[in-house]
Amino acid sequence: MQAKTEKLLDCLKGYGSVAVALSGGVDSMTLAKAAYLALGERAVAVTAESELLSREEHGDAVQGASAIGIRHVLLPAEDLSYEEVRRNDRERCYYCKRHRMEKILAWAAEEGLAAVADGSNISDRGDYRPGARALQELGIRSPLAECGFAKGDIRRLAKAWGLSVWEKPSAACLASRVAYGVELTAARLRRIDEVESFLRSLAVRGQLRVRDHGNLARLEAGPENLPVLLEHRREIAARLKELGFAFVTLDLEGYRMGSCNLD
Repeated sequence: MQAKTEKLLDCLKGYGSVAVALSGGVDSMTLAKAAYLALGERAVAVTAESELLSREEHGDAVQGASAIGIRHVLLPAEDLSYEEVRRNDRERCYYCKRHRMEKILAWAAEEGLAAVADGSNISDRGDYRPGARALQELGIRSPLAECGFAKGDIRRLAKAWGLSVWEKPSAACLASRVAYGVELTAARLRRIDEVESFLRSLAVRGQLRVRDHGNLARLEAGPENLPVLLEHRREIAARLKELGFAFVTLDLEGYRMGSCNLD
């Protein structure tokens, strides 16, 4: 780990200056910390403000950047202004990532920053991620991946650096909860965010996804949460129906990364 960490810091120093795309998760937060250690004031964290970002993620990004001490910029992403994002087909992540990163690149150029980096790592290669293609096309750097960091390495480093998000579960954007072909709207994404916050308030812990299949909500959570979900099943069903779902289901296979990619 020491050798990997030194390699990461040397890599970032080689950029001269950098804008780190900060989502609020452990990967981007660890990269922001590394960038600040390597470059000081020549490193800036940039969070794309969007309806696709949950309130929890937004709050973690703001609080985490403040704890690190890195300059933090909130940049309007306007993701839902693009029809190719709203229509939510299998390439949605590509279009969304490309539009966002183009905005961050333009902002970084105005600020005189030499590079833009994101928190992608080698553990990301096993899932369907069309957004990765956008990163490559735009020349976005992924120093964690370049230096051989897997998810477990990142968590160990985050813990060693005292980052509060070191054991935070992975959390993709809210759009990843919506079945392909179901249009993305601000109201639909807010509904998902509200439901997940409600379930957390019932002591649901760890991985949690509320998958939106139109008028059907499919709840995915770790098996340790089944007793809580079943205990509160009537309360959960009533709340979700208040929010517009006609049917509420519990996925017996539990949380699975990328389950919306399955046909």
